Amino acid sequence: MRNKPKVAFICVHNSCRSQIAEALGKHFAGDIFESYSAGTETKPQINQDAVRLMKELYGIDMEATQYSKLIDEIPSVDIVITMGCNVECPYLPCKHREDWGLNDPTGKNDEEFRKVINVIENKIIELCDRLQ
Repeated sequence: MRNKPKVAFICVHNSCRSQIAEALGKHFAGDIFESYSAGTETKPQINQDAVRLMKELYGIDMEATQYSKLIDEIPSVDIVITMGCNVECPYLPCKHREDWGLNDPTGKNDEEFRKVINVIENKIIELCDRLQ
């Protein structure tokens, strides 16, 4: 059996979009790739709207399995996916890099969060298809 590629989802604070992507990556693609998330800064906790909606939509408790971490706290990865930082995204050595250009839903209503979560879910599934 070949090693599963390691995918890092990166954004500045590692508290919302990248955390959602890590959780959905584990949920939908755990048999295809390993999911990690990290940022250039950390927050004391994962975005509470994201936590609530992920529990509601998928039954995933992100706070039970994830925490905000810096990019030097994750292993070497094969694929780096930036969330659309609108800042200079950090360099992380990898074989493939792409940017998903997602707006940060922090501070917005549930509908905006659900839109971003839905886009992330679709992109995770597309990534699975590409890696199989």
